[in-house]
Amino acid sequence: MHVTHRKRFVSRDLVALAARHPQELAALSEQHYHDQIESIADEVLAAGQRIVMLTGPSAAGKTTSAHKIADAIAARGHRSRVISLDDFYIGEGKYPKNPDGSDDYESLEALDLERLHACLKALYKTGVCDAPVFDFTIQRPSGIQRIDARDGVVIIEGLHALNPALTERLPVDAALCLYAGLREEYAAPDNTRCLATRDIRLARRLVRDCLFRGHGAAFTLGLWGKVCAGEDQYIKPFKPRADLLLDTTHTYEVCLWHALLDTMPPDEDLTATQRRQFDTLRARFAAFPPLDTALVPADSMLREFIGA
Repeated sequence: MHVTHRKRFVSRDLVALAARHPQELAALSEQHYHDQIESIADEVLAAGQRIVMLTGPSAAGKTTSAHKIADAIAARGHRSRVISLDDFYIGEGKYPKNPDGSDDYESLEALDLERLHACLKALYKTGVCDAPVFDFTIQRPSGIQRIDARDGVVIIEGLHALNPALTERLPVDAALCLYAGLREEYAAPDNTRCLATRDIRLARRLVRDCLFRGHGAAFTLGLWGKVCAGEDQYIKPFKPRADLLLDTTHTYEVCLWHALLDTMPPDEDLTATQRRQFDTLRARFAAFPPLDTALVPADSMLREFIGA
C-alpha cells in the first residue's frame, strides 16, 4: 500500500512564538525526526523484505537518514548495511552526455545497471553481494565492498532508488520503497508562502558544499537548476511508489540558516543573477528569529550540512 506525501503549511509567526523557548523547540524538532527513524526501523523489519530502496531530493538528508535507519535496525539485533547508488557510477569516459556535451551524471544510464542488477539479485537470493566502491577523485570504480545482509536489511539509497528499472529483475514485492523529503513550508502573516522546502534544501546544500566539498556559492547555484530539473525528471514520477515516508523537516532549522549563510566566505565568481538569488534566499530566512547552532545535537541529521 503506497502513501502520499503532502506538505504542511506552518505560520512564520507560530515559529517565532515557539523560538522564544529555543531548547524546547529544538528538542521537539529532533524528537519528531528520531521517532520516525525508530518507527520506520520497526516497519521495515515487520515487512520482512531484505532490500529497502530509499530516495529523496538533493539535501533532503537521505544519506544520513539511511545510516540512522540501519543503526536502528542493528540495535534491534539484525544485520544492516547501506549501499549508495553513487558507487555504481559507470565512470569517466562512459557517461551519457548532456546536449551541451558535458557528462550527464543525473540520468539512469550514468549507472552500471548490469552490475547493480547482479548485486540486487544476489542480495535477494542470498543476502550477500560484492558491490563496487567508486572513487570520485579518479572518476572510476576502485575496489569492492562485501555486503552481508543475511537475516537483516540492506538499504540502497540514491537518486534513482525508486525507479522500477532497478528492481525489474526481482519479484514485485522484493523491495520496500522509502521516500525521504521535507514536508514543512512556511506562511507569512498574509497567508502567502514565504519559504518553500526547496529553499531550505538549497540553504542546506550551499552550506554543506562550502564546508565539505570546497565549493563556493557560485558553483552550487550554477548547478541548482540542473539538480531541480533532475529531481522533477527522475524522482517525482516515482514518488507514488513509496511504501513509507520519512519527513526530514527540523522546524527550528529555519532559524539557523540566515547566520550560516552569512558565515560563508564571499564568492567573487557569483554572477549578478546568482547574487540576487543568494540575497533573496538570505532575506527569506532573515524573517525568522535567529537561533544558535549550539542548539543542534552532535548526532543530529542537520550535522550532515552544518558540520560539527
